[in-house]
Amino acid sequence: MNLSETIKNIRATCDNYIDPDLFAFIIDDDNYMGTNNILEIKGYGITDDDSYEERLLKIHEKENIYLPLGMMTFMPILNECDIFSVEDYNLQLTPEEFEKYGDEQERLFGILIKKDSDEYIIGKSDTCNCSLDSSFKELEKTDSEFYTTIEKIVNEKII
Repeated sequence: MNLSETIKNIRATCDNYIDPDLFAFIIDDDNYMGTNNILEIKGYGITDDDSYEERLLKIHEKENIYLPLGMMTFMPILNECDIFSVEDYNLQLTPEEFEKYGDEQERLFGILIKKDSDEYIIGKSDTCNCSLDSSFKELEKTDSEFYTTIEKIVNEKII
């Protein structure tokens, strides 16, 4: 993965679901969310002249980062999931899929990129609630239509 190009690729289209200047989150090793104010972070060797991508790359040397790729909304009565990203999807889930992935609240989904690497994990976050205990949770990989759709979106964004 070319992290710099992947960041640019995601930022170019994320206006649909999140502010491009607030889209990346720092994630602690215990999966709790840190700040997403990348343009205001000091340290990490960041200079005032650094672009958003340059700042994020410097931060990534020392921190895990989470890049959301869209939003998921589950509808329990219908066993449906609406996925909002560059392309929107409406999926009918099996009861088993809904039990595994369903959530009562909207969640962002995306990739957590482990610090100083290009290794990533597909997951979701509850940052929509803006709570202090917001965290990242890995999505369990299955052969289901839901996971396949999320994986397709991820593969289209990673360069």
